[in-house]
Amino acid sequence: MEGTGIALVIAGLLMLAAGMALAWLGTRRMRQARPAPPPPEKADAEKSLDAARWTYQFLEQVLDRVQDGVIVSDEQGRILEANEAAATILGRKAEELGGDDLHTLASPSVFDDTDILLPQGSTRLKTAADPALAVSFTSCPLVEADGVRRWVLVFRNLSGEHRSQKRIRYLARYDALTRVPNRMEFQHRLQQAIARARRSTTRAALLYLDVDGFKDVNDRLGHPIGDRALEILSRRLVEATESGTLIGRLGGDEFAIVIEGLRPDEDPRATVAATVRMLLDRLGQKFHVEGHEVVLTASIGVALFPDNADNVIDMIRNADAAMYHAKHNGGNTYGFYSPEMNRDAVDRLLLKSELRSAIRRNEFQVVYQPKVDLRNGRIAGCEALLRWRHSRRGDVPPAIFIPLAEENTLIFEIGDWVLDRVCTDFSLWQKRVPWPGRVAVNLSLRQLRQRNFVAGVEEIFRRHELAPSCVELEITESTLIDHGEKTLRMLDRLYQLGLHLSIDDFGTGYSSLSSLQHFPIGTLKIDQSFVCDADQERNSAAIVGAIVGLGRSLGMDVVAEGIETTAQLALLQRVSCTFGQGHLFGEPVTGERYLEMLVAQQEGPPPHAALLNRVEDHGQSEGYGRR
Repeated sequence: MEGTGIALVIAGLLMLAAGMALAWLGTRRMRQARPAPPPPEKADAEKSLDAARWTYQFLEQVLDRVQDGVIVSDEQGRILEANEAAATILGRKAEELGGDDLHTLASPSVFDDTDILLPQGSTRLKTAADPALAVSFTSCPLVEADGVRRWVLVFRNLSGEHRSQKRIRYLARYDALTRVPNRMEFQHRLQQAIARARRSTTRAALLYLDVDGFKDVNDRLGHPIGDRALEILSRRLVEATESGTLIGRLGGDEFAIVIEGLRPDEDPRATVAATVRMLLDRLGQKFHVEGHEVVLTASIGVALFPDNADNVIDMIRNADAAMYHAKHNGGNTYGFYSPEMNRDAVDRLLLKSELRSAIRRNEFQVVYQPKVDLRNGRIAGCEALLRWRHSRRGDVPPAIFIPLAEENTLIFEIGDWVLDRVCTDFSLWQKRVPWPGRVAVNLSLRQLRQRNFVAGVEEIFRRHELAPSCVELEITESTLIDHGEKTLRMLDRLYQLGLHLSIDDFGTGYSSLSSLQHFPIGTLKIDQSFVCDADQERNSAAIVGAIVGLGRSLGMDVVAEGIETTAQLALLQRVSCTFGQGHLFGEPVTGERYLEMLVAQQEGPPPHAALLNRVEDHGQSEGYGRR
């Protein structure tokens, strides 16, 4: 016990001090009796005196600085001395304690039946602030040279330890951030809720809630603001549900809610659905944290007892599967569990596991979508597109595996692999064609927030001995809108490195002109949803024309994506869009095939010149795109 060691040290020091003091007093008597002692004896006396003084000062310093209270009493328990810590704990001045009786100060007594101080134990002391302050104590006797016995009592205030233990017990059951039950406590209470429903033959519902896109909130605004947002979300859940409703935080941005007492003669789905819609509406209301506007939406999965499961593990698993189904449907919605969802969830986990080894198994492939100059039909660059050629599943769409990669750090490894592959291909092209055209590579917000991202990009170009200007990094418009200072600085560093930057899917995110002016953007890519309808819808055609005019006024290149028909191409020619890409000009091709196309263009006419001329002539006679 730590207090025992302190007591023994202090007792030892007291005994040493007493011995030194006796030697010092003996020296004083010797000096008084013999004013002129012999020089050797005088020297010994002075040494003893110095040693006693040093020991006394040392002991005084120690006693004044220890956090434990130290009391010295006579054999009857009357206090003779007390250090500052003892006075502080008792709420008295040290000099006021002299003469107090340890018998009345402590309850239960620190003495045994024979009036001997107990060697150790716990008791409660009467203090100015607390009539029963819990302390632990150790003690030892101190016998002076004349045989007189003293007691040394060392005691420690346990209130701080009790508070710490209480805090530890609390944290074992509750989440420190949101102050709702943690996963372990929630599962325990869910078990009790299931037992109550079973006894009363009622139904219960488990709502599994996951915040949509919360990683982006953390990446964009930082974890402190993200934590504050979770606190507000948790409070809204508590406020929006009935008093006593079980709410828990299962981890990260995942929460769970239990609805009890659903009557067996009523449709539980209608009741639960109304509650869930109310929760989604409440959670979706914007709020502000440290000057930042935050809007959180959630995906909620519902499992019913006993319809979908009759135990805690299956209830949570099935509600989780329903939640992922809701998230797959776009988020900010809910879904009830059905058996096929488990199969989907298992397949999703398996796919995520297979994605981790796709690079090692050489299942990824980069293909290139040519970018065509709509003024002359020449290939003016391309966009790199990632394909997963799964050995068993066949081609897995990027819309399936990219979100899986972005759920963890796998997106970083994949992003580095794509850029390295592009640089490898570009180096081969450059040996045959002086300027193969800039290659556009998609960049996610998670990659942009990656630690040392710019240094990693720079290292890839250095290793391939390529100028960064051969690559154009594409970011989505939503990434641009949700920018923070870190994003702005990161984009500026990439621009300073020599990389070109473009906005992908422009027109879908409602970015402002001021945002465009703040960023070093060189290219706008019109989202294919506008291009697809441009030959049919007056509004879409107007938007395309406006974006082209905006890009031209800002000195940016404009690229139309998803061109599939000659009518769409005719409209783009009419509004003087400079570049385009899409299936009308051909499917994405391998690096080898793209090089063949570049070589053929170098030795002959532009590959798409005839198509442009034919569409232009036909458009003038038929009026493509005019409404």
